[in-house]
Amino acid sequence: MMSWLPENISTYGGQIDHLFYLIYYLTSVTFILVAGCMIAFLVMYRHSDGRRATYTHGNTTLEIIWTIVPALILIMLGFMSKARWEEIKSPAHMPPPDLYVRVTAKQFNWEIRYPGPDGKFDTDDDLQVDNDLHVPLNKVVRVILRSKDVIHSFFVPQMRLKQDAVPGRDIQVWFQATKAGQYEIPCAELCGFGHSGMKGALFVQTKDDYDQWVKEQWPAPAAAPAAAAAQAPVAEARG
Repeated sequence: MMSWLPENISTYGGQIDHLFYLIYYLTSVTFILVAGCMIAFLVMYRHSDGRRATYTHGNTTLEIIWTIVPALILIMLGFMSKARWEEIKSPAHMPPPDLYVRVTAKQFNWEIRYPGPDGKFDTDDDLQVDNDLHVPLNKVVRVILRSKDVIHSFFVPQMRLKQDAVPGRDIQVWFQATKAGQYEIPCAELCGFGHSGMKGALFVQTKDDYDQWVKEQWPAPAAAPAAAAAQAPVAEARG
């Protein structure tokens, strides 16, 4: 199978890619059939001297077939997508998180907020940085997404994660990275004059590297926020 999507480093990315390519190849085959028929009919029924056009009401059998077949394909895709949608988008079906992070979008950067060793947001030990999101490898990260001004879109292509940040709402998303590295977090929603410069970075770190980063951010007490944050309260979870 031809692959031209960005590298997948998400645990659920393979399921999304499978659906994407299934839809891609179905629509490609449909396009080729329709375009081929149109070209063939243009050639077969082009003007020629001595041949008169005829009028027809169509073919009922063919109309039923090309109505029912696309409907059945759409129903099949809907059922295949439902389970994936609930697993990825529904907070009730998300796996238990190892780390909570709050990401607030604003014109024109991402505010990344960690709850700190006490596991609670909006306390003195919170850490807030702009644009740089550090997460541990192979751990479930729950992101609480907010917006301060307009609609933005939190997009990490390698995670197959894209979610609008809407003012007035807390929207939860999650991911679990399978490969360490640095990845870009662009805003995928035209959000204003400085939209093109609204870029963050996702740092997926091995356990040792992440522990060292935690130690540098919270020298004392020596509690790992990744573990404590798993108990962080979430005030509102919609989306």
